[in-house]
Amino acid sequence: MTQFVEVGAYDAKTHFPEFLRKARAGVIFRITNRGEHVADLGPPGPTQRSDRVNAALRMLNFMQSQTPMAGLDLTALPRDGRD
Repeated sequence: MTQFVEVGAYDAKTHFPEFLRKARAGVIFRITNRGEHVADLGPPGPTQRSDRVNAALRMLNFMQSQTPMAGLDLTALPRDGRD
């Protein structure tokens, strides 16, 4: 069974950088608001890490599969969008 450190939302907000450091080290915080469980803060799981890698690889494959657009003026795009 996973052990949680229960903290209130105010403490989570006030001590957020400290909680992030501890979460990176493996501590899981259960955040409550007026006694009601609203979120968990902890280290990313192995699926989350591999999801990021897979997303980056899919993006790279997509970018490599596209043909470059010739004659596109990137500086004109923001102006064109304002019309």
